[in-house]
Amino acid sequence: MSDNMLYLRREKRFLVLLGIICLALIGGALYMQVVLGEAPCPLCILQRYALLLIAIFAFIGAAMPGSRSITICEALVTLSAVGGILAAGRHVYILSNPAASCGIDVLQPIVDGLPLALVFPLGFQVSGFCTTPYPPVLGLSLAQWALVAFILTAVLVPVGILRNRRKGHGFQGL
Repeated sequence: MSDNMLYLRREKRFLVLLGIICLALIGGALYMQVVLGEAPCPLCILQRYALLLIAIFAFIGAAMPGSRSITICEALVTLSAVGGILAAGRHVYILSNPAASCGIDVLQPIVDGLPLALVFPLGFQVSGFCTTPYPPVLGLSLAQWALVAFILTAVLVPVGILRNRRKGHGFQGL
């Protein structure tokens, strides 16, 4: 097996792992919502959408046969992670500065109007406020953990692409 194929397989395995991690994070958020009673705010729901998009694009990329299609999916993963950074970053800011939020969130009707909120309301419908502080997990709020995850994704996916493409010389012929 050529080095190019090995690098391509490694990239696909990474995408599968990333997709599984994102789905696990959504599952953890649902557990905290249903079992622990932590109601999701609009920014929480937007972070779930970002995680879902990352997982979808990662799984599609892992199923693609050639490097170009994988690169496109990885670019979409990175863009989804940037969207997650924006939502989680805003959430961290609001939690740090509760006076920045008026309590009534203008995002709620928009987020609740998205298709998944109608199809799967338990997972994608707003039921809380962005200023509600929940107990930290290992010293960080959920929004801070989400921000860390999105930043890692937005950095590691492009770094992995560059590293593999340099070593695999662009996967020519795939």
